[in-house]
Amino acid sequence: MAKHPAPPAAVVERLRLVCLDLPEVVEEAAWTGTRWCIARHNFAHVVMIADGWPPAYAKAAGTPGPACVLTFRTPRPAVDIPRLARKPYFLPRWWPDIAGMTLDADTEWDDVEQLLLASYCTLAPKGLARRVMAERG
Repeated sequence: MAKHPAPPAAVVERLRLVCLDLPEVVEEAAWTGTRWCIARHNFAHVVMIADGWPPAYAKAAGTPGPACVLTFRTPRPAVDIPRLARKPYFLPRWWPDIAGMTLDADTEWDDVEQLLLASYCTLAPKGLARRVMAERG
């Protein structure tokens, strides 16, 4: 079986700093890449696309790779958020509230942090979400 590339360690570390700073988050090795969960719900997943694998991600992102991509949840249907339909974003059709983005040298990491906070609050228990929003607004 061929070994598929992992997301760059520096990218995973940047995401880790944001995600693990949130209450009750668990980091896991996913079927590919790394994911962060709250209450057993995946709110962020970073994956490396290479040579068209994984095919669902390559199709959704519109690239055979190489590309490092992050998927996250949105507080309302992703198609209702116009900027998520433009690069570097993409809209997988797995769930109505999922979006993704390509992470590269042009990534605005402040935007990524805000997207991750919104994703966390979308899936976190209401009390935790209220607490995080009160602290970080």
